[in-house]
Amino acid sequence: MRIVTIGDVGVLDGMVHVGDEAMFHEATVQLRARGATITGVSSNPAETAERYGIDAVPAIGFHPATTGGRLGQRERRARVLSAIDGGAGHLPQDDPAWQLIEAVREADGVLVAGGGNMASLWPMHVYERNTLGLIARRFGRPLVVSGQTIGPVLDGEDRELVTELLDAAALVGLREGASLELVRSLGVDAAKTVGTVDDASFLAADAAPPALGSAGPDAPYLAVSLSAHVGDADRGEFAAAVARLLDRVAGEAGLEVVFLAHWASLDPTEERGDSLLHRAVLDRLTVPARVEPTTDSPAAARFARGAALHLTSRYHPAVFAVAGGVPTVGLAVDDYTTIKLTGALGNFGQSSVVSAAQLLSGEAEEVALTTWAGRDGVRTAWAGSLDETRAASSAWWDRVAAALRA
Repeated sequence: MRIVTIGDVGVLDGMVHVGDEAMFHEATVQLRARGATITGVSSNPAETAERYGIDAVPAIGFHPATTGGRLGQRERRARVLSAIDGGAGHLPQDDPAWQLIEAVREADGVLVAGGGNMASLWPMHVYERNTLGLIARRFGRPLVVSGQTIGPVLDGEDRELVTELLDAAALVGLREGASLELVRSLGVDAAKTVGTVDDASFLAADAAPPALGSAGPDAPYLAVSLSAHVGDADRGEFAAAVARLLDRVAGEAGLEVVFLAHWASLDPTEERGDSLLHRAVLDRLTVPARVEPTTDSPAAARFARGAALHLTSRYHPAVFAVAGGVPTVGLAVDDYTTIKLTGALGNFGQSSVVSAAQLLSGEAEEVALTTWAGRDGVRTAWAGSLDETRAASSAWWDRVAAALRA
């Protein structure tokens, strides 16, 4: 069984996005365990092929820098679909879309994995996934959409394109209640829409946490993973408020502060992406702190699960941490991150999500301290539900494989 799988993957300019890679990584692990061979769709096919030991092809390509925006995206989609229907002249022979078209033609099924979230904030992802789904339908290949956040902003044409994609799918997995409600409001068949934990929740979960720092693997640490995106907040004020929170919480809890960036350079001597905000916080801290290098998704997952407490405005650090029973404080900076973080924590019975306004006012410090004080209860509740949650996740992947074989 050969499955074409798309995620928002491919290291470019030495920058890796840990969370997007994580969902694709786990999809390859789970599908291989069920007898599949993977062809990945990537923004850097050679890098992705080497990283995962798979075949890989380029995406169709709907980036506004190359298509010229909405009109160009719409026209490219029409040309690609017309080419499949016999209008080969609509695409040059060297157009990268042909590689993806041929990969789907030769495949047994198509999986839209997590990453490249489908919302009006990123229409290029909506166009890419819609077009891939329609290619699968043209060739009669089963389609599954897994691990998705949909919206919350989904307007006009984007709404129509996402609905068309999901209608074409045999199975749709949605990772928080808000996305499930939105998709069902679109009229998508409720029988095939399933609420799931994030696809990467149990990535590398059978491996022990890494040994971090000179104090050894048992030294307790407060893990921090912040997004470069701070919403409408002033970046300097945001960094100062995070530093105040960490000084107080780490000081009272007796934890070392350790940063790991989820969108960062693979070169540990460079500070780019999320690392720039980390540096702004580090320069304001008075408690002991250091940086853990960004490498790959399994290492980031082990790092999150090995923490005593986690503070994050990134989604996947929260996913990894709560799936490992780590008390977690999610720092939401807009409606989109509120939905994602609330969903990630809620899937494992946690609820400590604070807003940027609460951070700046100092209220988040009390939430973090309360979360730390309740750590034994968090761990107990997690242990009591873990077997059931892992079994449900495994059952989801069984359903995905079965749908792709159909």
